[in-house]
Amino acid sequence: MNAINQIIIEGNVVRSPEVKTLPKGTKVSTLPIAVNHVYKDESGKFVTDTGYYNVEAWGEKFSDRVSTFGVQGRGVRVIGRLKQNRWKDENGKNHERVLIVAEHVDFKPFKKKDDTNGKETELKQETVTQEANLALAAQGVAQEADAVF
Repeated sequence: MNAINQIIIEGNVVRSPEVKTLPKGTKVSTLPIAVNHVYKDESGKFVTDTGYYNVEAWGEKFSDRVSTFGVQGRGVRVIGRLKQNRWKDENGKNHERVLIVAEHVDFKPFKKKDDTNGKETELKQETVTQEANLALAAQGVAQEADAVF
């Protein structure tokens, strides 16, 4: 039996991405997104349940583009895979975290208001893929992808 690990998630960027450069020089951006699920409860009232997810974009070009286009409030669709990190802290307590490792990111068109002069800037739809990073991973450059933060 083959294992499949793929996720498609669509929501809005919560805040600007955080960019880190790891000790071996690999760049990773963490893009936090919020996803709303609307449903009716037993009384027929609409309820919104919001989930928050961290999406990682690995590699210099991919990370830079995701951090450039990842504006707070902008709609985003991510195709990627789930990754589970497990570690023990200094007290020996076990921890785990599940996140999404992006392979393809679509940023929706967005109107951004400039805080300094109040002007609106229209951002067009942008698509960012990790294809360029796959060749680097094959060469062992992206081995830090399994590092725990």
